[in-house]
Amino acid sequence: MKTLTAAQLAQILGATVLAGDAEALAHAGVCTDTRKLVPGCVFFALRGENFDANSFAAEALAQGAAVAIVSEWNGEAKQGAVILVPDTLLALQQLASWWRDQMRIHVIALTGSNGKTSTKDFAASVLSQKFPTYATRGNLNNHIGLPLTVLETTLEHAAAVYEMGMNHPGEIAPLTAIGKPSIAIITNIGSSHIEFMGSREGIAREKAAIAANLTAQQTLIIPHNCNFLELIRALTKARIFTTGGASDTVRAENIREDNGCACFSLLIKDQAPVEVRLPVPGHHMVANALLAAATGNLLGISSEKIAIGLSQATLTSGRLRRFVSQGVTVFDDTYNANPESMIAGLETLAQFSVSPTNQRYAVLGRMAELGDHAAEGAQRVGEKAASLDIQLITAGDGAEAIHAHAGPSARHFATLEEAATYLQSIITPGDAALFKGSRSTAMEIVMQLVFPQ
Repeated sequence: MKTLTAAQLAQILGATVLAGDAEALAHAGVCTDTRKLVPGCVFFALRGENFDANSFAAEALAQGAAVAIVSEWNGEAKQGAVILVPDTLLALQQLASWWRDQMRIHVIALTGSNGKTSTKDFAASVLSQKFPTYATRGNLNNHIGLPLTVLETTLEHAAAVYEMGMNHPGEIAPLTAIGKPSIAIITNIGSSHIEFMGSREGIAREKAAIAANLTAQQTLIIPHNCNFLELIRALTKARIFTTGGASDTVRAENIREDNGCACFSLLIKDQAPVEVRLPVPGHHMVANALLAAATGNLLGISSEKIAIGLSQATLTSGRLRRFVSQGVTVFDDTYNANPESMIAGLETLAQFSVSPTNQRYAVLGRMAELGDHAAEGAQRVGEKAASLDIQLITAGDGAEAIHAHAGPSARHFATLEEAATYLQSIITPGDAALFKGSRSTAMEIVMQLVFPQ
């Protein structure tokens, strides 16, 4: 965000400067946490169920914030300025929407049940081959994170990739109104958050909101095999660009695994095939990479540059990150889980080559937010594990539902610590281990106990 005075900020927000210096100059972006405050920033005093940052606004000004935007104020502004608004979260979103309007930039917004962050990382790396590009950090993809991401984008950027997440109805549309994409991506429609959405069709309708405001000249990119493609097509005016199908402009052939990396031939219409070696394993990662490749193709990036971007992408931690510790190949997929991503992770582990004397271990926690679909999801995952050449270990409350369908060789432990102790006692150099579970299960604890980093 560019430098603004307190008076200019107040005008943008339809408010007034309540106290302090109206000419106070905000030149260091925005902040919502006094522990991470940068002098010269705009401090937004957000309020939640268990916190109220209005009580820290005076402290923020004392630490050097140029402006504090509050919904309550009883103090004295000895330096900086105070702007009073009815709702600080809405003010943050309003400022982000205003800033988005100031930028002449290619904005790609993406959502989906699985693969959002990996696709975002691939797309950002591809676009950076041609444009100065900014992308969502980590998983700042909600009603707070998305506005912060937009405000972190600068006039020096020519492209931005914004991830948009949801877990309840009605959450994608407001994010889209802030980000105002010209290209949207839906990675897939799975079972994530089905407890709150009611059905996969409900999930599809919510995800489709990312393209609701696209024009006929703008584009929605989606895999060709999406089960809800026709439903989504009916909910947008945008042209639909599918990937991965035999007649699609962007597709892959000769998909294979090589030493923990997914490799394939990238075929883009009217261009020579190029070889791609992704920095992560998994056939499902190829589908994510094709969505990013399509984005690059639409913005005039050559297949050679797209291949470089995909191969050089740095993926966010916890998304099937591969590393070697104590001679064991570890797959860190601990960020989150649902039945579809669990099955994809298990298949990826099973495809990883180990010697005949070594083992593949899958260490799984429960899958949250499935509601009435939880038992069915656990059965699908357990049966998939039983069908593959892997050793399954489940850990923690709720994971026994997966274990119940995984066959006699599977082991279940009530605590993460017990699972870690057991794994330490049996794992040997040359083995491979996958760690995965919903965010609330904190399966990275097991991984870190066995493989400290």
